[in-house]
Amino acid sequence: MKFCLTLAATALLGAFAAQAHAQAQQPWLADRRYGEGIGIRTGNLELHPGVAAEVGYDSNYFLRAKEEDPLSAFRIRITPSITLSTLGMQRREGTGSQPTKVMFRGGAYVSYNELIATESKHQSEFADQRHLDVGADALLNIFPVGRVGGDTYLNFIRQGQPSNNPDTENAFDRDSFRAGAGITWRPGGGLFDWRIGGEFLYNYFEKTNFRYLNNFQYGVNMRGRWRFLPRTALLYDGSYTWVNYPNPSAQNDGAIARSSIGLNGLITSRLALLAMVGWAGTFYDQQANQSPQQFDSITAQAELKWYISGGTTVMTPSSAPVGLSFASIGYLRDVSNSYLGNFYQRDRGYVSLSYLLGGAFVTGVTLGFANLHFPDSYFPNGGGVQQPAFSEQRLDATVFGEYRFSNQFGLNATFNYDQNFTDVVVPTDPAHTPPGDYLAYSRWQIFIGARYFW
Repeated sequence: MKFCLTLAATALLGAFAAQAHAQAQQPWLADRRYGEGIGIRTGNLELHPGVAAEVGYDSNYFLRAKEEDPLSAFRIRITPSITLSTLGMQRREGTGSQPTKVMFRGGAYVSYNELIATESKHQSEFADQRHLDVGADALLNIFPVGRVGGDTYLNFIRQGQPSNNPDTENAFDRDSFRAGAGITWRPGGGLFDWRIGGEFLYNYFEKTNFRYLNNFQYGVNMRGRWRFLPRTALLYDGSYTWVNYPNPSAQNDGAIARSSIGLNGLITSRLALLAMVGWAGTFYDQQANQSPQQFDSITAQAELKWYISGGTTVMTPSSAPVGLSFASIGYLRDVSNSYLGNFYQRDRGYVSLSYLLGGAFVTGVTLGFANLHFPDSYFPNGGGVQQPAFSEQRLDATVFGEYRFSNQFGLNATFNYDQNFTDVVVPTDPAHTPPGDYLAYSRWQIFIGARYFW
């Protein structure tokens, strides 16, 4: 059941294409600012292939509480990746070419994970844990600067993830597919734009034990922006999403409505602010033996960002959003669909630092603390037990550094730490001793590796 919390929390961040739940992440997969080099031009397209190899240590691979005998392992991870896109702004500058009518960007990666127990007596628990994580995405934007434009996108991710039980039949291996499209209206030269779109998401669990969690989510969304200053805009974002579990399940079908308004942009030449406030509500079906549980509250997002490297080179309108050197502090409050009860509410504060030194050394640090609140939950496999509402607190920290010896080669290190502070034990099979899953755990991971990229 720990996975339920982990998956729900990660889904809230919207990091669909490259996020791995409860795994140490390669930042170059999630963020093109870290991942891409100068690229290879092929006609009107640019290609960015790469390959990385890492070795590391995982202190608690199965996310167990101290009462459940945590097991550690050495890890090997090999990750080839590639992205393909229409020519970027740097390659178009100085060519006299007209604004492109079609923009395309796509990418894919495969990550092979090998695990070796730190104690040979536990090697049987890790023998079948090797797995492949796979991801791919594509985005097509038609008339990106025209009065009327359209976009469509596809994403796929396959992820292997263990449960507390080393038996691979109890693993939470899953596949997620997302597709969406929208139309954008930009009157008045682009100072105002409004997008209306739709999205479909399907989550598929590979193991029979968890097929009842298979679900699809579909909805409509719209967002608007009015740039009343060159680099500052008023924003609106709203959506309505239906959630459906097609297989017989203790999970309830339902819907989530969201609406928020705010501001995003530069306050000074180096200081930027994102501030959003809104409302969200859930409309889940209720079974006869359950008490009504719905979310109906304020949502919010705020981030204050200081660009460390100022000046005209970094702070032009086109380059400021992708500046590598900044410090930020932020807060997020939202609601998300959950596999532990209908939904969960999340309040998270964080601080982060990203710095590029001399064009050769890149570092990133993030520290966050979150409170997750879950409503009453019903567990038919736990003897029909009703789990009272509860909250838990989570601490997460990530440190990444890479030294680039050239435009194509770098050595890097990644450190992750996460801890769940709670005394809650979720009921599972009453025949188990003890009859439940301890949600508390602590885990740290460290990887060192090399990367070759273009």
